[in-house]
Amino acid sequence: MNTLKIDYKNIYYPPGGILMWIIIFLELITFGMALLAFVYYGKEQPELFHQSRLQLNTTFGAINTIFLLTSGFFMANAVLEFKNNNRLKSSLYFKLTMLGGTLFLILKGVEYYHKMESGITPETNVFFTFYWLLTAFHLIHVIMGLVILIWTNYGMTKKNSDTGIDDVEACAAFWHMCDLIWLLLFPVLYLIF
Repeated sequence: MNTLKIDYKNIYYPPGGILMWIIIFLELITFGMALLAFVYYGKEQPELFHQSRLQLNTTFGAINTIFLLTSGFFMANAVLEFKNNNRLKSSLYFKLTMLGGTLFLILKGVEYYHKMESGITPETNVFFTFYWLLTAFHLIHVIMGLVILIWTNYGMTKKNSDTGIDDVEACAAFWHMCDLIWLLLFPVLYLIF
């Protein structure tokens, strides 16, 4: 008789480790609650939210979406190459991922500069309070992700490296969380209201 064998290691030890996934779920819940609050206040003040959204640069938001999605693609390839024991190619994909994240930071910095030059701050109105808090909190995550990428890539390329697939997958899981959060923020902030 043929029995179904379940690999419990994959269920209880997801890529990147259970702790990383607990962190990811907590972060997604936090952003999710903030987005629900944003939508609630948007329904309370639809005209204010609509007029405020029109002051955002949708082109910047779309380009940043492309930067993060492309960097996520490179991150997935970095994991694949690491699994294939090609650390040199994996390191190249890590660097391309970091480039995408850095371009995101630069463009977000330009966008923030334009907002401040126009006098748009968190105190402008409730829409911009949410805009600044949500995008700045996401920006901090991208910076943390870049630090993790740099650290993991450095460890991976050292002689006698002890960097393993769990480290690379944890790094990828965190980076993809940043992608996912932006994919939630971009349409809600830039397109809906």
